[in-house]
Amino acid sequence: MAAQLPRRPALRQILVPSLLALFCTACSPPETSMNQTPSPTAEAVAQADVDAGGRGLAKLNPSPRKAFEVTLTLKDAPGTFGLVQGAAQYDVSNEAECGKIQPETGTAGRITSQEDFALKKISDTEYRGTVYLDLMQDEDYYGRGVCHWEFSGASVTLKATGAEEETRFLSFIEAAKITAQQTSTEYYWSERYPRSEMSNFPDMGKSDPEGFKSEIRDNLFTITLAAKEVAP
Repeated sequence: MAAQLPRRPALRQILVPSLLALFCTACSPPETSMNQTPSPTAEAVAQADVDAGGRGLAKLNPSPRKAFEVTLTLKDAPGTFGLVQGAAQYDVSNEAECGKIQPETGTAGRITSQEDFALKKISDTEYRGTVYLDLMQDEDYYGRGVCHWEFSGASVTLKATGAEEETRFLSFIEAAKITAQQTSTEYYWSERYPRSEMSNFPDMGKSDPEGFKSEIRDNLFTITLAAKEVAP
């Protein structure tokens, strides 16, 4: 699968946001039941949290067990990377049955969450981090049935120093390759390091060097993502 842009949620229709939950623990009224529709106020707070980059009303599984180590390997890189970030993508597989119905369309919106994971630097060419397939918590968020989360894959973002204008080198390994403990390699043109003509340019690379002009194929570098199952 070709590299994808790290995806931020288009819509998170999910339960009590963390700040609201902490506030409510000190309140005398009982907290909203898991199988009740959240109040308009709770939904507004959740949406504000999403807009600020939070997970809205979603909850994390307190005891995830399905762990996979992701190793990022660089080859022939034109320089070092001061910013190396990882993000795991999760999507609800049955939003039509469990999500909130949007009054404008009469359909349930997409429910998705992107969760950061740390990538530890082993060397200038190797980084490692852990993702959990079961990180998100299945729940009945809207009284329409339990929403089931699925792990979709892991993405990485690299920048020369982290400056806003620098090229974002992006790579993605899909869930099927992670669970099969396989690898995914993308090729990138070195001349886009540290920045391209376009500020903050998103370079998703190509899975085959033949996708580049023949005269620049000797000036490519690769990002390889590999996965293996580990103990949680």
